[in-house]
Amino acid sequence: MKLFVGLGNPGGKYAGHRHNVGYMVVDRIAADHGFGGWRSKFQGQVSDGRLGSDKIMLLKPETFMNNSGQAVGEAQRFHKLAPEDVIVFHDEIDLAPGKMRIKRGGGNAGHNGLRSIDAHVGNNYQRVRIGVGHPGRRDAVHSHVLRDFSKVDQAWLEDLLTGISDGAPFLAGGDVDKFRNTAALRVARPAEQPDAAPRRPTPTPVSPVDSDDRSALQKLLDRFRR
Repeated sequence: MKLFVGLGNPGGKYAGHRHNVGYMVVDRIAADHGFGGWRSKFQGQVSDGRLGSDKIMLLKPETFMNNSGQAVGEAQRFHKLAPEDVIVFHDEIDLAPGKMRIKRGGGNAGHNGLRSIDAHVGNNYQRVRIGVGHPGRRDAVHSHVLRDFSKVDQAWLEDLLTGISDGAPFLAGGDVDKFRNTAALRVARPAEQPDAAPRRPTPTPVSPVDSDDRSALQKLLDRFRR
């Protein structure tokens, strides 16, 4: 069994925030792969299902981001899972919007949800880092992640959520490369190009203005006089 954890904050006012992209991922997996309905357990919302031959529990901690580890640790201990069986989806400000990286272990890079999970589970779990971009100033990070994705973000966000969901069976089965490639291919689809603008005809060179005001007959007579 694997535990897929999506990080976020509970409540409708947080639903569209960048910080809630982990919730968005597990919601999409549940919908796309026919998981059971969400129910309250382990200080969060859980949904059970299968990805390929692997049994999966999806978890959305409802302890608020800073205490995510309480819910994750409770679910891990109840099911006697190793840290390697825990996969966490979370926002990452140090990645450009639409980029995704996956790694096991390492530091939490100041992410409060990961810091809490580290305290309850250790750090040898897998984390899928979803880029939401950096606002450019350290003092603006808090308001950046606690703000809805912009309209400009919606296209790549939809593609990335779909790509992660498409690749989720590979992730559950331990084939990280296939998971990564499946998600990347979805995001890298060439955008539909608008119809090419019609080519403008090459302008006909314009002759200099003829300043000769002689009549046609006078011009003909003048030719014979030469």
